[in-house]
Amino acid sequence: MKLTFNHTIVWAYDKQKTAEWWEQIFDVTAEPFGPFLQIKCENGADLDIADIDINGDMDSVVEQHYAFLIEDHAFDEILGRIRDRGIEIHAHPDGSGQGEYNTNDGGRGMYFSDPNGHNLEVITVPYGGWDQA
Repeated sequence: MKLTFNHTIVWAYDKQKTAEWWEQIFDVTAEPFGPFLQIKCENGADLDIADIDINGDMDSVVEQHYAFLIEDHAFDEILGRIRDRGIEIHAHPDGSGQGEYNTNDGGRGMYFSDPNGHNLEVITVPYGGWDQA
């Protein structure tokens, strides 16, 4: 069986403000798609940003983790936008290495939170390094 990740819903207290924040931090565009504001990733997967009350049965966002593999130059750009906004970064998923980024697998990575408390991660080299085959 071939398994390909297609999309996920990013729950938000305010999908418009959340989409604008993601657009500013990641230099992407969110487009309306049904009840969502959708960000298309380079690998074909979509992030569908939705208000938590879309079904009328949720009243708080459950914090999730979203990790993104990015190019090295994009890391510098994102780090600059994060620092300009005073957003706290961490080198490790447990919150240690405050104000630092990691150099795992010969790349760079960091963790930070969006306005809804989602734990975001950007890395420039995939875990385990690049496949040498």
